[in-house]
Amino acid sequence: MVFYSTMYAPVAGDCQRDARFTNTRDGAAARRSKLALVAVALGAVMQFAPLSHAAEPALTLAEALTLAASDSRQLAAQDAAVTAANELAISAGERPDPVLKLGIDNLPVTGPDRLRIGADFMTMRRIGVMQEFTRSDKLDLRRKRGESEAERERVAKQGILANLQRDTALAWIDRYFADRQRTLLDEQIREARLAVDGAAIAYRTGRGSQADIIVARAAIVTLEDRQLQIERQQRVSTLQLARWIGGAAERPTLSPPDWAIPALGAHDVSHTLSRHPMLTMLAAQESTAQLDSKIAQAAKHPDWTWELGFAQRGSAYSNMISLGVSIPLQIAPSRRQDRDIAAKNALIDQLHAQREDLLRAHSAELRIMQAELASFGERIKRIDDGLIPLATERTAAANIAYHSGTGPLSAILDARKNEIDVRMQRLDLEREQARVWAQLKYLLPSDEAISSKDTTK
Repeated sequence: MVFYSTMYAPVAGDCQRDARFTNTRDGAAARRSKLALVAVALGAVMQFAPLSHAAEPALTLAEALTLAASDSRQLAAQDAAVTAANELAISAGERPDPVLKLGIDNLPVTGPDRLRIGADFMTMRRIGVMQEFTRSDKLDLRRKRGESEAERERVAKQGILANLQRDTALAWIDRYFADRQRTLLDEQIREARLAVDGAAIAYRTGRGSQADIIVARAAIVTLEDRQLQIERQQRVSTLQLARWIGGAAERPTLSPPDWAIPALGAHDVSHTLSRHPMLTMLAAQESTAQLDSKIAQAAKHPDWTWELGFAQRGSAYSNMISLGVSIPLQIAPSRRQDRDIAAKNALIDQLHAQREDLLRAHSAELRIMQAELASFGERIKRIDDGLIPLATERTAAANIAYHSGTGPLSAILDARKNEIDVRMQRLDLEREQARVWAQLKYLLPSDEAISSKDTTK
């Protein structure tokens, strides 16, 4: 980047205070120029001094992703959901607990034997046990459904991780390019201040006009306004990044990946879609719905409940045992059981249709993002090969013309404004390219940032 700042001889005095002196002696101007050069050099040293003692380690994208995954409460919550689903899957395959039954039968409540347990021959103290014998195929289906729920929670965790990595990457990218734009503007502001000093010297030596000083100062005000906008973007992007990685978001960003490398090859589209978190989630829901349908079909064969009891009567009477069985009677299967089966099958059709539609939508979305990524790369190359060199040459030409006395200072300022606009445009395009790259890169969870706390086994 060439800005030709050496064309100006900076001074430290106030140009307005010296504006009335139009015929300053050359010796005094030279002495002021030397003093100004020393002042500018000291100012530059003081300006960069804080950077040396505040040398924090740079925050790379890979480290940001690792920090986000290790500190995520969403992943911790989903780990608990996976554990809960695994536990429920085990209990779902077990038969119901037996039921202990205690009671007193035929106890008189009137007459001389009222509330006397052993007085009447029909009074019995009863103890028994009742057990529902669930069919083994039903238990197996319930267990498989519980395992399907656990698998769905594991798939949900992968989706959460993919979203976490994508959002962290986008926040890091916004912060990184805000930093780069701030650096570019700071450099331009330093050059613009040198231009003001140079215009002041030219005015005092009779080679320039006071209008040049005013125009140069206006350029500084414009750049400082843009600087405020970039500072706001820095603060916002830092806060967004802190949402995922905490205080580490305050560190400077460095070492971006190569956005020009395709995040997803054309031959990987179908493979990526088959592992897309939202599609795999719908596939898991469809698998659970199919098991629900099988469970509803198995419910047409009711489970029997067996009961065994022992009844104790008075010492003068015989004790008794009883054996019974309870069988649910499906008196209207066409209006109940068959309706349940039809509802489960309709849900399967719904989930299947939704998955097919989502597959088409994401397939088109992937191809669109790939096309955008290629387009951004071509536009950036055109700026690098064409616009930036031309803008630099224009600045150099305006500089030479002004230095030789054949061009105005405003031409240099316009040329430099054009150059910074081109470079800002280039950064904006690269940021959009990086954001599309991140959306493709972290469409699926990346292994480089998966948390060590993994309960997917």
